[in-house]
Amino acid sequence: MSLMAGQATAPRTRRARQSVLIVAALRTATPCARLHARTIAHEWGLGDLADTVELVVSELVTNAVQASVDRDGRPQYSGENGLACVHLRLSTDGQAALIEVWDENATPPEPTEPGLADESGRGLMLVDALAGRWGWDLPPSGRGKVVWALVEH
Repeated sequence: MSLMAGQATAPRTRRARQSVLIVAALRTATPCARLHARTIAHEWGLGDLADTVELVVSELVTNAVQASVDRDGRPQYSGENGLACVHLRLSTDGQAALIEVWDENATPPEPTEPGLADESGRGLMLVDALAGRWGWDLPPSGRGKVVWALVEH
């Protein structure tokens, strides 16, 4: 999928294993998600993909956290539910890892072309380079969005 691609549904393959992590949309979400992704990849026998899965998770969760804070970088509260959350679902068919990250902000991800001196804005470029395919979708609940990436051998 190219950087200019739009909305697309995550591939639906037979998923032998699944793992879900829900974290508050805070700066601590990304390191927690990275550790979880690396651990799960090794537990599932996907150690050769662990570095790539960890990096893609890091970029997608970071973007989801950024989409969940206000303009000043302060955490958002989700009505009576407390802090906004980011949901990470990892699944595998034994050959590839599907990474899905949900946040409450329905604004589609927008890949950017950062300048050489820019310190951020390269996350989706990395995802595009590392994942076999990636995209985003609106969940059936109608709340937020899911950004997904498929990491294959």
